Amino acid sequence: MTYSLIDERLKQGKTIILDGGIGGELQKVGAKMDKGLWCGRCSLDSPDKLLKVHNNYINAGADVITTNTYASTPISMKKYGYENLIEECNLKSVEIAKEAADGKNVAVAGSVSTYGYFLKDGVENMLPSFNDHLKILSNSGVDLIILEAMSSQYDIVETLLKCSKKINIPIWLSISCVFDRNKEIYLGYDDDVKNDKPQIYENFKDTLHKIKKIHSGPILVAHSNMSVTEEAIKILKDNYKKTIGAYPNRGYFEKPEWKFSDNIQPKDYLNKAKSWKNNGAQIIGGCCGIGLEEIKAISILKN
Repeated sequence: MTYSLIDERLKQGKTIILDGGIGGELQKVGAKMDKGLWCGRCSLDSPDKLLKVHNNYINAGADVITTNTYASTPISMKKYGYENLIEECNLKSVEIAKEAADGKNVAVAGSVSTYGYFLKDGVENMLPSFNDHLKILSNSGVDLIILEAMSSQYDIVETLLKCSKKINIPIWLSISCVFDRNKEIYLGYDDDVKNDKPQIYENFKDTLHKIKKIHSGPILVAHSNMSVTEEAIKILKDNYKKTIGAYPNRGYFEKPEWKFSDNIQPKDYLNKAKSWKNNGAQIIGGCCGIGLEEIKAISILKN
């Protein structure tokens, strides 16, 4: 599918279904996780399993599938000793996603994430890796890029957005949100279920006013718990008059695997998704811990 079809449906006010988490589904079908690179090596080590995951999501009703490139950022691959596999791994990920989407009305989104990036290292040191990853994926034939700025401070989000200006391809931005002790929403992340110590960064509403000066594509609340997702979508709707969306997570990461921490049922996820749609979300999917059954359940929302 070309992106023009997705864009046309968004302009018509229709709902686009994004896929769910890739790593968690790869775990479920028996793919081996790497201690440092998580699911990043699966594109090379378990290509048949990755193809199965993509096909499962398509059959469940996903309009957009995401390449397995979230963890295979150049900076993380260098860190864990896979520098010589950066291009091969990323291109293989795209190849498998495109094979799954071939001949179907499904778009392929290249994931350019902040996996392995930390503000303490300085944003200047991030530029080469962001630029390389964007170049590799944008030249590979994906239909769009999702900038997955998970658990990141505004300076990293800004840097990633500015790097994306160098490529000529549709850009979606996803950011993580968290409640502070006063139930106000901030950029940040809360998956430390054992210690309950959320990472809290900049005020979400204030950050949106900065972001919309340099980004006009869809903004999605992602990799956040479901309670904060609902409130964040409301703030997005009030402060960003363009396309918005949501794909929250469930559980927490304990290297090298994702841990599922509750027993939410697909029908419960559908009810949550209905509320996000009612509050303006047009792109709805799932992040880590949200899988095939949840995407199948919410696929009815695009009708």
